Amino acid sequence: MNFDVKKHGTATVLKVKERKLDASVSPELKGEFLILCTPETKQLVVDLSDVEFCDSGGLSALLIAERKMRENGGVVKLAGLHKKVLTLIKISHLDRAFQIYDTVAKAVKA
Repeated sequence: MNFDVKKHGTATVLKVKERKLDASVSPELKGEFLILCTPETKQLVVDLSDVEFCDSGGLSALLIAERKMRENGGVVKLAGLHKKVLTLIKISHLDRAFQIYDTVAKAVKA
């Protein structure tokens, strides 16, 4: 799986550099989330601007990040969602679990 991690103050930004967020990449993504979701991280911004497709495996990885961040008193913010991915998040009612932003800059600032 291809991704970048950068710090922006108290926020950690993970940019997923894959077209598909599915079962082929979700195990590695889950592992990375477990490393990043520490009590020191108050905001985890997941940049999904390159992701054009997401399935239940991808949603499962995002939910692990949300649960770990909530346990540690932090939040997960999703940024740059393509229309198909945003529709899946809304159909799954996961827009209640995640804060969703158009851009990483807006997510970090909020």
